[in-house]
Amino acid sequence: MLFTIAAILIVLWLLGFVVFHVSSALIHVLLVVAIVVGLVQLFRGRRV
Repeated sequence: MLFTIAAILIVLWLLGFVVFHVSSALIHVLLVVAIVVGLVQLFRGRRV
């Protein structure tokens, strides 16, 4: 679930720069949060 959100945020961030030429601080903050959460999930692993 979190990896899906991170992927969507990365795509929207790239579209913002490439297509719309919009650089919003909020998009950058959300991207950094998504990457950090994704890395935490990756390193902690899935606990069953």
